[in-house]
Formats: sequence, structure tokens, C-alpha cells
Amino acid sequence: MTPEPRSPDAPAGTRDYAEWLFAQECRFVAAAASIPALPPADLDEVAFAGRSNVGKSSLINALTRRRALARVSGTPGRTQEIVFFELAGRLRLVDLPGYGYAAAPKAKIASWNDLIDAYLSGRPNLRRVYLLVDSRHGLKPADRLVMAALDRSAVVYQIVLTKCDKLGSDVAQAQAEIGGDAAAHPAAHPEVLATSATKGHGIEALRAAIAFLGAEPEGRGEAAGGAG
Repeated sequence: MTPEPRSPDAPAGTRDYAEWLFAQECRFVAAAASIPALPPADLDEVAFAGRSNVGKSSLINALTRRRALARVSGTPGRTQEIVFFELAGRLRLVDLPGYGYAAAPKAKIASWNDLIDAYLSGRPNLRRVYLLVDSRHGLKPADRLVMAALDRSAVVYQIVLTKCDKLGSDVAQAQAEIGGDAAAHPAAHPEVLATSATKGHGIEALRAAIAFLGAEPEGRGEAAGGAG
């Protein structure tokens, strides 16, 4: 059940503010297959990246409490555009095409990669990338390539484990192991988040982290020290 919306005047970065923010309207804005088709860079954005079938669409739907805001597909590589959703007129959630799907045509893979690279390296309003990793499989070579690219572009990113309900009691161990890998990357946030879109585990914490980044300008000075 959707909780009672909290006040937008709650302190930026608090759970109350996050619950208010994610109870607001979240609407589709654009689907861009090229850089010229991107919406204006006039609103802060957080992007979600990950391998095909890592659960990006399910996680976005869970965050926004919508069942079908982002399209969930059982077919890897179906999302072929950068998809933008606007939350409460304050923040955009950006669904990046999945990577690592070897069965897609090579030309299509190259086109996706070029689009993602151009977006990540040239988007001035991009506050953070959430790099989704399937908790059952850990970091794959394709994930490490993306991490290296984000390091080179100095784009801050944070690893989010998905499908943690299927991992059982080994979630903390997976967080520690992947956190150790992330520590060697200069652009990686030190905290690895664990989530389950199905069970709701970690969703509230992720909402709070995102709301922290999308706070009103007057709240950012304080928020910067905590979001780090």
C-alpha cells in the first residue's frame, strides 16, 4: 500500500522527503536513440545502468511504486534507447540500454555502447549512475568495462545489487566482496546497496539516496557531505 505522502518541506535527504518525492507523479518524458534526441539538460538526473536482464525496469517500477512505468521484458536487449522519466518536476530517472547481451547484432551493440558512452561522458546534469549488478553472479567483465569507463569520465557511480531475495543469507558477503572491488575505483561510491524489487528489500534506502541527490539547491550544501 502506498504510504501517506510526506511534506516536500522535510529536510533534504531524509526518509520523509524521499517518501514524499517518490509518492509524486513520475511520468515518461523521452526515449532517445541518439544524443541530439536527448531532452534538455535542465533538470538533475540519476541513471540506471546494468547488464541485460539485471532487473533495471523492475527496480525503477519498485522505486516509483508503479507496476508498468518502465517496461519489463524477458527478452534481453529489448531496451534500445535511453529512456527518461521525470519525478515530481525535480529529478529525472534515466533507464540506460542494457549491455552485455552477446546475441544482439554487433552493429547494434556498438551503437548502444556509443550512445551510452556519449551520454555518460557529456551530460552535465548527471548526478550519479547506479550500476546494477545481479547479486547471484557478481561483477562480470562487461560490468568492469563500464566501471573503468566511468572512472575515466569521472562520473560518480554506486553499485546496487539486485535480486537479493534469491541470494539468501549471503547478501552481506556479496556486498563486502563487491565493495572491495569498488574500493579500487576512484569514481565508485564506497557503499554497495542491496535490493530486491520483488520483496521490497533495500528500496526505501535507495529512494532516500536518490532523493538526497535530487534535493532542492538550498539543501545541497548539507547533502553533499553525506552523499559523498
